[in-house]
Amino acid sequence: MAINNYDEMGVVAKYQRIPYYPIAFERGKGALLYDYDGKEYIDFLASASSANAGHGNEEIAEAVYNQMKNITQYASAYFQMREPVILAEKLIELTGKKDMQVAYSTTGSESIDCAIKVARAYTGRSKIISFTEAYHGSTYGAMSISALSLNMRRKMGPLLPEVYHFKYPDSLRGRKEEGKEYDGMECIEEIRYAFEHYLPAEEVAAVFFEPIAGDMGLVVPPKRFVQELHKLCKEHGILFVVDDIQQGMCRTGKWFSIENFDVEPDLTVLGKSVGGGLPLGVVIGKKEIMDSLDSPAHLFTMSGNSAVCTAALKSIEIFERENMNEAVVEKGEYLKGKLAKLMDKYDFIGEVRGIGLSIGVDLVKDRKTMEKNYDAAAKISYKCIENGLLMIFVGQNSLRVQPPLVITKEQIDKAVDIMDKVMDDYANGRIGDEVFEHMQGW
Repeated sequence: MAINNYDEMGVVAKYQRIPYYPIAFERGKGALLYDYDGKEYIDFLASASSANAGHGNEEIAEAVYNQMKNITQYASAYFQMREPVILAEKLIELTGKKDMQVAYSTTGSESIDCAIKVARAYTGRSKIISFTEAYHGSTYGAMSISALSLNMRRKMGPLLPEVYHFKYPDSLRGRKEEGKEYDGMECIEEIRYAFEHYLPAEEVAAVFFEPIAGDMGLVVPPKRFVQELHKLCKEHGILFVVDDIQQGMCRTGKWFSIENFDVEPDLTVLGKSVGGGLPLGVVIGKKEIMDSLDSPAHLFTMSGNSAVCTAALKSIEIFERENMNEAVVEKGEYLKGKLAKLMDKYDFIGEVRGIGLSIGVDLVKDRKTMEKNYDAAAKISYKCIENGLLMIFVGQNSLRVQPPLVITKEQIDKAVDIMDKVMDDYANGRIGDEVFEHMQGW
C-alpha cells in the first residue's frame, strides 16, 4: 500500500511532513526497505541518519524486548534505573575523557536546548552564535539557533533572543585566493569583525557548530577553519558546542565527527542514531560545565529510559564488535570513488564531498558559476526512489548519501547503477516536471 497522494495523510499535521515521494514503508532489513506492496528499496537515507545500525536488527530488538518484559521506564527525575547509568559511563568512555557527565533528553532538539541552558548558566552570558543554513532541531531553542527554512520562523515569534548567525564555510562557493587551498578564513574574519564592532565577545556564551553541515548539503568545512574557530572560542571564554546529532556514532568513521578535526568540544550533543533506533538525545560535557544547572532545569519523564538505553548500549556493542569505524572508512572511500566516476560522466555534478558514509553530491547548473541546480536534485531524487533507491536532497541541490552503516558493497554497486541510469535520463531530458506534483524538499 503506497500512499499515492499526500492529501491522504491529512490526519497528520502538514507541518510534520516534508514531501519527497508518496510512499509508506512496512519493514526493513539492514540497508533495505520494503513498502506495503513488497517493493524493495536500497536505503541511502538511514531514516535521516538515525538508523546507523540498519533496520530490523534482531539483536537490538531482542535486547529491548527482554528489557521491556522487566520494566520499560520509570521517571528518572525521582528514582534511578541501571541502564541509563551504564550508558552514560559507556558514552564517557568513548570520549576518552575524564570528569565528564551526561544529560538525557528524548530528542536531539531537546538536547540542543539543554546545551543552550547549560552554556548560558555556566558562562553567565546570554548571546549564542550559530551558522547560516544550520539545522539544530525544532524545539524553540533549537529552532531559534537554526537558519535553514523560513517556515521554521514564520508565525512563531518571538524566538529565542540574542542569537547571531554567521556564514558557514563552503569550499565550492567560498572566497578563494588564487593558488591557495580554500581555508574558510573569510568566515572567521566575519566573526572577528563582529567582535570588534557590534557583538561583544565577552557576552557570547557559546558557538554551536556542526562538524559537517548536514542539511546545508553535507558541506565539510576546512580543518583550518574548525581549528581557528575553536581557538577563537578559547580566546574569549566562549563554549565550543558540537552538534553531532546527524554525524555522530560512527557515521564519519569516528564515534564523534569532531574527532576528524583534532579539537576538543566543551559540550557534544547527540541524537538520532545514539538511541539504536529509539528516541534519545544526549549532551556530554565536562563536569564543571554540566554542574552549572540545578534540578529541575532540564528533565523529562521519558528521557533516558531503560528501554531506549538498552537499545543504545546494544547498538554500541555491535559497532565495537564489528569494527564499524574502520568499516565505514573503507565503505565511504569505495562509495565516493564510484560517485566520482559519475562526476566524470555528468557535468551537472559540481562536487562529491564527505567523510565516511556522510556524503553530498552537489548538483549544479554550470561548473563555472556553481549555481545550485534544484531541478536536477528534485528530479533525480524522485526517479531514484521510483527505481528502488531511497535518496533525498538537501540544501536545495545536494543529493544526501547517508546509508545505514551496515550497507554492503554489492548494495552500493546496485545503488550507484540506479543513480547512473536516472542521471542519464535527466541529462537526456527524459524526466518531466510532473515530479513536482509531489516533490518539495527543504
